[in-house]
Amino acid sequence: MKVTIEIDCTPVEARQFMGLPDIQPMQAAVMAEIEKRMMAEAAKFSPDGFLRAWFSEGQQGAEWFRDMFRGFFAQAAASKGGGPEKG
Repeated sequence: MKVTIEIDCTPVEARQFMGLPDIQPMQAAVMAEIEKRMMAEAAKFSPDGFLRAWFSEGQQGAEWFRDMFRGFFAQAAASKGGGPEKG
């Protein structure tokens, strides 16, 4: 014997019928917190945010930035054969 029961209800009605707690307020609070954190992190990726992060340590940050570019240029010069050709 096979018995099939089909129940037509919304998820909220099913939770209420089974006595499960209503988690919608908690879910809304968690989602609002996640959105707030994501927006704060996204603000760090603005050009202004990058400059603040790079130069936040004052002179030390500026030296790091200069050394980074010096290294890039040295690698580029080495890959081209040592420097500009005279001729």
